[in-house]
Amino acid sequence: MDLPTTFIDKPVVTVLVVDDTPDNLSLMSSLLKDHYKVKVANHGEKGLRIANSDTPPDLILLDIMMPDMDGYEVCRRLKAELRTRHIPVIFLTAKSEVEDETKGLELGAADYITKPISPSIVLARVHAHLALKASADFLRDKSAFLEQEVLKRTQEVHAIQDVTIMAMASLAETRDNETGNHIRRTQMYVKRLAEQLKNHPRFSSFLTDTTIELLFKSAPMHDIGKIGIPDNILLKPGKLTPEEFEVMKTHSRLGRDAIEDAERRLGMKVAFLTLAKEIAYSHQEKWDGSGYPEGLVGDAIPISARLMAVADVYDALISKRVYKAAFSYEEAYRIVVQGRGSHFDPDILDAFVAIADDFQKIALAYSDND
Repeated sequence: MDLPTTFIDKPVVTVLVVDDTPDNLSLMSSLLKDHYKVKVANHGEKGLRIANSDTPPDLILLDIMMPDMDGYEVCRRLKAELRTRHIPVIFLTAKSEVEDETKGLELGAADYITKPISPSIVLARVHAHLALKASADFLRDKSAFLEQEVLKRTQEVHAIQDVTIMAMASLAETRDNETGNHIRRTQMYVKRLAEQLKNHPRFSSFLTDTTIELLFKSAPMHDIGKIGIPDNILLKPGKLTPEEFEVMKTHSRLGRDAIEDAERRLGMKVAFLTLAKEIAYSHQEKWDGSGYPEGLVGDAIPISARLMAVADVYDALISKRVYKAAFSYEEAYRIVVQGRGSHFDPDILDAFVAIADDFQKIALAYSDND
């Protein structure tokens, strides 16, 4: 059974009339009250208070010629405030010069009606601008909703990335008898080094804020290739034989290949996986070409891998392993500095020297608990 239209809820639409003349307020109220809820203000300040209240109007009919604050100033203030700028303003005024109308429209008014008014024109203009406002409000709300949904989905994707990376990295570290704190420490070292170098002429074009964040995400993947190294070599408490070391060296290629395989299965290139491949494959390269797997020299080594090399060596030195005791921070610092220009990029090493205290703070903050 259909309900009579009088029982159907309709949204209450409010029109605010601002005019200093009581007769004009009475006239506009009588004209509008059968169609809208009407609020009135006899001066600009009161109109602004109503517009900024918890129940703002949907449209404002605004006189221009008022004492203390004219309609132009009221309109300017309305359009300057975020919560009132989208309320359409229609000027009602006896000022009929073109420049007066132009000024009102430039201030953001939606329309301009001259006095004496025609009731039918006023009702038609009010109806038209309320319809436009309803459409604009709908589109704004929809846009805001979509933005929130995109943000939510983006956060979910980032969370899935982070969980996947940390799970893979933790698996590799567990096999190597290392701890998750090694992952965290090397992440923080790489990020701090990159931040120190972001304004350096050699690195500024690469080390953007986005890239630094991707480096932070990628760093835990540096040793995932160790999953493929046999236990008798990976967990050997003593020095490796030359043959065993050759097997150990394959972890860089295994790591790169595993990430490439994941990328192929995904069917698309992903920025953080590109950096992860560089780090996994090349973090054992040395500045002078004596590293592995390719024996790359100098700038041929990816920047990401050069950063990781400093972070990984420093952390390996200060950490206890099955084949060695932990070095002190001072001894680790001295050994790393000796590698300037041979193991490490000189400029990256100089950055390490400048922030060595930060490395030690990170190491203490994420220390291993034996």
